[in-house]
Amino acid sequence: MIKRFLPIALISALAIGATSCGSNNGFKKYKGLEYKIIKDVPGKTAAMGDIVEFNIVAKADTFTLANSRMQGAPGVMRVEEVKKGGDLQAIFPLLSVGDSAVVVISCDTLLKNLPPAQKQLPPWLKKGNKITINMSVVSIKSMEQYQKDMDAKKEQMMKEMTEKSAAQAPIDDKILQDYFAKNNLKPTKTASGLYYSIVKPGSGPAITKGQSVTMNYTGKTLDGKMFDSNTDPSKGHVQPFTFNVGVGRVIKGWDEGVMLLKKGSKAMFYIPSPLAYGPQAQGPDIAPNSILTFDVEVVDVKAGAPDPQGPPQQMQ
Repeated sequence: MIKRFLPIALISALAIGATSCGSNNGFKKYKGLEYKIIKDVPGKTAAMGDIVEFNIVAKADTFTLANSRMQGAPGVMRVEEVKKGGDLQAIFPLLSVGDSAVVVISCDTLLKNLPPAQKQLPPWLKKGNKITINMSVVSIKSMEQYQKDMDAKKEQMMKEMTEKSAAQAPIDDKILQDYFAKNNLKPTKTASGLYYSIVKPGSGPAITKGQSVTMNYTGKTLDGKMFDSNTDPSKGHVQPFTFNVGVGRVIKGWDEGVMLLKKGSKAMFYIPSPLAYGPQAQGPDIAPNSILTFDVEVVDVKAGAPDPQGPPQQMQ
């Protein structure tokens, strides 16, 4: 997805620095904004439909609205037709890669473009204020090229994650084996490294990919600290958890483990970090590379309906 720093209604407010403008200091008026090109590098300017990556720092009064370098990545925007005054996109067809510019937008212009019903406004968005923008163009790409580059980055990230998981797996397995020996537990291990124990077998056929499963669960870290539960009132959501199994709605260890169960089954899952959240922390309770345990119960199993939920969810 193309990243934007601010809500669409205020996207024109991306700005940097404090610069007054006027005809005596080189600023030009263009489509509801004022601009001055500081560095002009020869090259192809952005065309409609192109994807522009740009560094930016945005300020209005003393408020910093955006700072791409502090945020760790350039802003990204698709060049589209400008329909309202004060839209930052108006400047892109004037710039090429390597160019930098200062853009000043009047808050009066933005206020005119906001829906009448919008009453809650940020304190800097008031009559008479100016939003000042210093920006530099990092790249200009066609949508096709941008998508290819994003796919390549995603592939590289997946490769790195796979390598890290492969390195972490034997470490987690040793920790789990020591834990089982200490606590006199004898769970079953799958080929992926998941350990599970069936507490109650349940009845009927085994759960299969795509079925809609309703579960009760309590999740803990290996040291016994509970981080989530849908049966404990302290976690605030005492209701069954329903999802389509085997389609990436939950962590890998759950997708695999639930398909080992039947309706009515109760089980314990011991999930190594590569099958959980890997090197990514999940809030204050789940540190990077955490091994997780889940006490689970299959409440119901039904035919899966088309999944409307969008990106995969987790149990938190």
